[in-house]
Amino acid sequence: MPGARRLTTILTASLAVALAAAGPASALDGAVEAQNYSKGSERQAIYSTPQYQQQLRLISQANGQEALQAQINDSERMFVDDLCWSGNDGCAGDVRLYDWQAKGYGIVTPVLFTARSGATISGHIWATRSGPARRPGIVITNGSVQAPERVYWFAAQALAKAGYVVMTWDPQGQGQSDTPGEGADQNEGVPAQSDGRPFFDGTQDALNFFFSTPSRPYVPVPSCNSATSHAAKQQRRVRAGLDAAFNPYAALLDPTRVGIAGHSYGAAGVSYIGQSDPRVKAIVAWDNLAQPTPGAGLGERPCVDPAARRPAPVTKPALGMSADYFIPPTPNTSDPSPQSKSVVSLAYSKAHVDTGEVIIRGGTHYDFDWVPNPGFPATLRGADEITWYTTAWFDKYVKGDPTADARLMTDRWRRDAQEAGVDPSHDANMFSFYYPSRLDIGLSGGGRFVCEDLRRGCAGLTSQDGVNGSYDYLSLARSPDSAGPGASVASRLSVAPLSGVRVQRCTSRRSLVVHIPQAHGLRVVRVTATVGARRAGASRGAAIRISLTGRHRGRFVVILRVDARLNGRVVHLRLTRTYRTCTSGRRASGPRRGSRARRGARR
Repeated sequence: MPGARRLTTILTASLAVALAAAGPASALDGAVEAQNYSKGSERQAIYSTPQYQQQLRLISQANGQEALQAQINDSERMFVDDLCWSGNDGCAGDVRLYDWQAKGYGIVTPVLFTARSGATISGHIWATRSGPARRPGIVITNGSVQAPERVYWFAAQALAKAGYVVMTWDPQGQGQSDTPGEGADQNEGVPAQSDGRPFFDGTQDALNFFFSTPSRPYVPVPSCNSATSHAAKQQRRVRAGLDAAFNPYAALLDPTRVGIAGHSYGAAGVSYIGQSDPRVKAIVAWDNLAQPTPGAGLGERPCVDPAARRPAPVTKPALGMSADYFIPPTPNTSDPSPQSKSVVSLAYSKAHVDTGEVIIRGGTHYDFDWVPNPGFPATLRGADEITWYTTAWFDKYVKGDPTADARLMTDRWRRDAQEAGVDPSHDANMFSFYYPSRLDIGLSGGGRFVCEDLRRGCAGLTSQDGVNGSYDYLSLARSPDSAGPGASVASRLSVAPLSGVRVQRCTSRRSLVVHIPQAHGLRVVRVTATVGARRAGASRGAAIRISLTGRHRGRFVVILRVDARLNGRVVHLRLTRTYRTCTSGRRASGPRRGSRARRGARR
């Protein structure tokens, strides 16, 4: 796009001047580095268009309304002080993916469950209706700070279309998961990002929920902080219809084939949990693979049980992925150390465990999530390279697909036409020239493939990877989810509606009193109610009496328009309550306590 090209020109010129001023102490080619660094402006060509920005504004508004409604309907939760709680702007992720279920590309169900600290954790389970009756599974752990699960939905949908059941979730203190824990553990994981436990212990809690079934419902393990059990909260919320008792897609999941992926702080978490948890078969760490130690150097605090913090031996295959620039993306002023990105992968090879390290040329730490904001630079094709190698790694080591060898050994990313079209030098090779990308894997037919520089190329790389034409995650995610083997199984799954409408007990009264819960940080100022086209009540407090003059048969909807203040800011909400007329004399004076508001991604 013209705007992106102008920004690239400015970045390139400014950086060239800065590098020239750095003096002769470096052997770095300043012009080459300027072009390489400018690749961080490429993704803007997608989300800076008027059409994308308009859709982003609409999605942001809808996300904010849904988040406030979820907080009000479940006032026990406390997430409105998380950075990305509202799903606005850069916290929205790729807005082109929000109609995934509505357009028939796949299925998704929102879930809530209780972490070991007592915090309520928010997540989604993704799959397709078509596919085998039993499928491998993947759990994805976020990075920290501005990294809600929404920014990883691109990877979740690509993996689901590749035949996996996938779980995304928000660690405690992020997105729409609670900020504090409960009771004695209210400060476990608090302040957010100052304690690694939400990314380490949280990954294991997410796995425990992922493996839960109707016959083995999810039960949170005792807390790290005090060894307190918060199982009572989970059970209470399940009875109230708030938390999920078990993975709603348990019928699809093959529990013997599960892998985990994580980004940034989450990459450190999965690097450890993947090796320590015997249920995990393989690991993919996005920027970057770490030693399997319990949060060493990352602020993770100790547990009352020292055994919970023992280092794990390296036995599971793990792929690291990284990029030329970290956070904040800073241009090189001297040639970087070539092997610095591959230290842990090389240690895996020394331990004779399959591994790899793929480094994105010109990429940044933000290539691994989707943040539609120019303050988070990323390349155009990085997300596609990430989903390709992530899927291929799990296909080989989790799914057990022998054809995955060819996808890992492909040379397509050395000759990508779309990369050549946007690169300042028309270079079609997506592998970093500063840091050599590597693979060291055993082959399904015997022998090994070892390549220490994928950019340069090695014997055994192939163009016959089984995928015709160009690859991009968006086309894959938005391909039709046609009926196929196992579709009848998937169609019986509980796919939650995403409308936010709550069905209440029946009523035969002439009026109802509805109480709007006073959520954390939110105070109701005024409420008006309508039934059909008729105004049915108004209140300047959180309780409103609704007049039901006239005869209502079957179901009828009460619409509540709420003016409130959230941390000093005025917000406007639209809530719905659905009632039905009684047929056997049963009565209800208002909403059933604890009834559930359906939550999740907008369709």
